[in-house]
Amino acid sequence: MSEALKQKIQDAFHEPGCATNTAKSEGERRKGCAKQLTPGAAAGGCAFDGAMIALQPITDVAHLVHAPLACWGNGWDNRGSASSGSDLYRRGFTTDLTELDIVMGRGEARLFRAIREVIAQENPAAVFVYATCVTALIGDDIGAVCKAAAERFGRPVIPINVPGYAGSKNLGNKLGVDALVEHVVGTMEPATETACDINILGDFNLSGELWQVKPLLDRLGIRILGSVSGDARYAQVAMMHRARVTMLVCSHAFLGIARKLEDRYGIPWFEGSFYGISDTSDALRTLCRMLVARGAPADLLTRCEALIAEEEARTWAALEPLRPAVAGRRVLLYTGGHKTWSVVSALQELGMEVVGTSMRKATPGDRERVTEIMGTDAHMYENMAPKEMYRMLREARADVLMSGGRSQFVALKARVPWIDVNQEKHEPYAGYMGMVDLVRAIDRSINNPMWAELRDPAPWDRPPEAAPAAPFELAAVPGSKADFEDC
Repeated sequence: MSEALKQKIQDAFHEPGCATNTAKSEGERRKGCAKQLTPGAAAGGCAFDGAMIALQPITDVAHLVHAPLACWGNGWDNRGSASSGSDLYRRGFTTDLTELDIVMGRGEARLFRAIREVIAQENPAAVFVYATCVTALIGDDIGAVCKAAAERFGRPVIPINVPGYAGSKNLGNKLGVDALVEHVVGTMEPATETACDINILGDFNLSGELWQVKPLLDRLGIRILGSVSGDARYAQVAMMHRARVTMLVCSHAFLGIARKLEDRYGIPWFEGSFYGISDTSDALRTLCRMLVARGAPADLLTRCEALIAEEEARTWAALEPLRPAVAGRRVLLYTGGHKTWSVVSALQELGMEVVGTSMRKATPGDRERVTEIMGTDAHMYENMAPKEMYRMLREARADVLMSGGRSQFVALKARVPWIDVNQEKHEPYAGYMGMVDLVRAIDRSINNPMWAELRDPAPWDRPPEAAPAAPFELAAVPGSKADFEDC
């Protein structure tokens, strides 16, 4: 591992905005955070995978992976991030290094030609070049190649030097976003500036969730100037330094860029969520309050309250006929990041009981919110084994499992409904009306008569039912009594 990469990793682990790091001693910080992955321990994703997850939803960028075919061959899509424009981000580009390229040292030349080809064929706003384990180990200088290609072709070419062996997926998220601060932010200026320009960080626009919130911002006159990374454009990342306020949605991965925007450009930030009615309202209020403090018109607060009152009334009216179908039901929530607390709050608003929530990829702030919302930390799980999850579901301690796709088979084996709330889902649940869609999905799953049929014993496993004994009677015989007497 190069010294430059080691220094980047240490900088990420010394993040001043992370309460976990600041609470540790210097020795504890090095011992805990710098722990490297062991072979086979990257099943949840390596650092390269984390960088791709964080940056790939920037839609008009060509994401070029400098690696043998196995790292990104035949790549199509990364998650359900929706785009209102280009679909270039969904395509997989790789240099497809062979053993001969590696042995003969032709990796850098192959990379330069690949950059030239992708610019000529796709005309992207920029090219992001990702290092991988193989190309980092053989010493390819992707930074130098990217600089030469940018000068030659007149297009931004950004090195993302985050090989998989650097650490976990979460570390890759941080290092990938840090490359944006280092190479992209501040390189372009907006044509116009307003007092209501904001940045949104960490909302991946899964299944178009950001589009359920953007109309609310439009009605308030708030413009999303900068965005990473759902439905984002390269220019939005480059102009983030001119926003007035930053909203941080996925705090664990994007906390570093929010803090650096504040340190370098004086842009204040806050953590919020667009899941649930009250959390959506709180996020809008906080945005408007911070914008007014930075020069936005004072009537923005009044218009915000009017909008919230209107939307909440409309949403509760839509929920009223649905609430009896889900009230009192028990939910096991197995997800990560800000969903660990934002979805909990949303479910409790409906009168549902959350029997457990996972703390994967959760920050100390996320944990504090869960404790505050649930009143205790007894229902927080660091990592629930499938066997334990199955036992909890089979003992009927939960009526439904809400998780990602990898847990669905545990629920199906336990014959319990499952709802996808992770990046693979096909329905948007953000904003006010997203809450209505979520309740409808819960109702469809929990109250589907299929589950009662599935849990009942099979007909051949049921005990035989004793039929009541009927009195024996002779059947009537056709003909008259005289006919029989003559016999």
